[in-house]
Amino acid sequence: MTMTLPGYLPAEAPLAMPVQSLGVAPKRGPRPVTAPRGLFFRRLFVIGGAVIMTAGGGAEMYKVFNGNGPSVLGILILILFLVLFAWIALSFMSAVGGFFASLAGGGLGLGITRNGPLPQLRHRTALLMPTYNEEPARVMAGLKAIHHSLAATGQGENFDIFILSDTTDPDVWIAEEAAFLAFRAEIGAGAPRLFYRRRAKNIDRKAGNIAEWVRRFGAAYPQMLTLDADSLMEGETVLRMAAAMEAHPGVGLLQTLPVIAGGTSLFARMQQFAGRIYGPVIAQGIAWWHGSEGNYWGHNAVIRTQAFAEQAGLPHLKGRKPFGGAVLSHDFVEAALMRRGGWAIHMVPALGGSYEESPPSLTDVAIRDRRWAQGNLQHVGVLPARGLHWVSRLHLLMGIGSYVTAPLWLLFLLVGVLVSLQSRFVQPQYFGATKSLFPRWPQVDPVLAKWVFIGTMAVLLAPKLFAYILLLVNGPLRRGAGGAFRALLSLLLETLIGGLIAPVAMLIQTEGVMQILAGRDSGWNAQKRDGDAVPLRLVWRQYWRFMATGVILAVIAYAVSPALFLWMTPVLLGLVLAVPLVMLTASSRVGVALQRMGLLSIPEERQPNAILQSAAALRSGSTPPIPHAIRHLLGDAALLAAHRAMLPPARRPGQDPIDVPLLVGLTKLAETDSLQKAIDQLSKQETAAVLGSAEGLDRLQAMARDFAVLSLGDG
Repeated sequence: MTMTLPGYLPAEAPLAMPVQSLGVAPKRGPRPVTAPRGLFFRRLFVIGGAVIMTAGGGAEMYKVFNGNGPSVLGILILILFLVLFAWIALSFMSAVGGFFASLAGGGLGLGITRNGPLPQLRHRTALLMPTYNEEPARVMAGLKAIHHSLAATGQGENFDIFILSDTTDPDVWIAEEAAFLAFRAEIGAGAPRLFYRRRAKNIDRKAGNIAEWVRRFGAAYPQMLTLDADSLMEGETVLRMAAAMEAHPGVGLLQTLPVIAGGTSLFARMQQFAGRIYGPVIAQGIAWWHGSEGNYWGHNAVIRTQAFAEQAGLPHLKGRKPFGGAVLSHDFVEAALMRRGGWAIHMVPALGGSYEESPPSLTDVAIRDRRWAQGNLQHVGVLPARGLHWVSRLHLLMGIGSYVTAPLWLLFLLVGVLVSLQSRFVQPQYFGATKSLFPRWPQVDPVLAKWVFIGTMAVLLAPKLFAYILLLVNGPLRRGAGGAFRALLSLLLETLIGGLIAPVAMLIQTEGVMQILAGRDSGWNAQKRDGDAVPLRLVWRQYWRFMATGVILAVIAYAVSPALFLWMTPVLLGLVLAVPLVMLTASSRVGVALQRMGLLSIPEERQPNAILQSAAALRSGSTPPIPHAIRHLLGDAALLAAHRAMLPPARRPGQDPIDVPLLVGLTKLAETDSLQKAIDQLSKQETAAVLGSAEGLDRLQAMARDFAVLSLGDG
């Protein structure tokens, strides 16, 4: 059945492209991947350097806690240190590579240029905007800004925009349709073409949403650009990326570094400052040694449709949730599978014009991180897959490690406290099992411990220093950050507040990992995009236990020794101040005040470019509340007609499973003669089912007509 309404996707189309799953042996085509020159030595430098640093740090840590011979706690803290230090050493060596690559010019690769004439495209590219219960006006504002930017290049006709809705809230769904119709009317007969499709059942969430589009319509487009609800991309950037994909048929995925912009709360502005100033060094380092075995960050990337269809079908992992079921963090796995099939995965972080937004508070990041933690821990089930490149396996391991390290840092801290307790309260063993002329005292070398701590912090903070040096030699970036002095103050401010927040974030991530290990599923909720005042009562309920943990640890540390208390002060202070820190960083008032002072500034904030200005203008003003779906639909004849035209085929009795919410909803409609009562009685799920059914719409329209007749009779 093909829909007749222009702009809606047909229910069936001769464009099907099968998607291969993880369990199928990789299908390799004649696509040789050319590695950048010297890639072997780059990887040897980064990984070998991290190994040498970890070995040296481990040797010093052994002397700190096991100077007079090994002990159980001393060996345990050494093992934890080795794992954690290896993690930060690898990041440090990668940042060193990124620093020197940036100083050398930070080449883009694949023939991409930042400036100069725009390349001419030969094929059409699909822009995919998956959305799930997002505010429709906000999503459409971003898409309109991208559309205007593409039109300004003169090649807008080479792009089609697809809004792929997985929305379950009926009010948001109908508002999406209304916003889509308004957008399509605004475009008129001009390019690009605009389409809308909603799935009644959001199977496998975002990954399933994209895969369903590929299966039904992917064969019509050699490549697709995946976006997120908060994505913005300049038309020139999209054009250059699409042209590079056309010129390099062996590349399966190409992405640049999305810059965080548009934040108003202190937390969001800290995130965007860190991402804009430190992010390029880190991303350049990753691109420098990953080469054609890059990773995928889930959005703002151009993907070759054939590569995705051949290789990137995701399995349902064995077992129950949270480890089993659909893969939540799908992007890492999709990149690994495409690389397994012989397709190159590239990153070009030096190409600007790609933007996203930050969650406005630590609480909103924690909600998102809980889902990401579950998705990354699921990668344990993907690691044994056949044929994965070793760098792809390393990506998966690093994703797992980004969440496992939080409980390891907590364990490292607690073991350190136990070592201090042992030295303070446990009677020393004068002579061991072997004969010795001298007693063996359990001893911690405080001087060496201080230098190990200083060295560890230097390795941890060095990427920020690298970023600041690059800022000093980059005039536009330096001026965009408010000048060298304000940039330095911003760096210190971000480091101070970020350091205080770190212990709270550590406990939040640890709690999330423990919940996952205990079998609790995270679910999937729409992300909050805008900041507003957070009630103290709500923050207290969520964070009082972290404050209590800080107080308890402070009492224990001081009881052991004042020296231990002083060593732990940075951690203790962040925990004890958890509630005021969350309140402070969630405040837009504080963020805007710092913006006026020129602190935590980025170039995109001080001098926003055309697409950021366009998006801000389109999103400006107070957003009207989303009307109730049934009232909205029945009150707009054009919207109702368009809505009817996109309904899926009717259920086939005896073949399709019974739609229980629809059955219950129709029953409720049959049992009442009042439209208002029906609206009040239907749940969100039942309302969505009724609005997705021709029978339900007929019943609602009949009730509306009866209500109108009665109203006229009363008059």
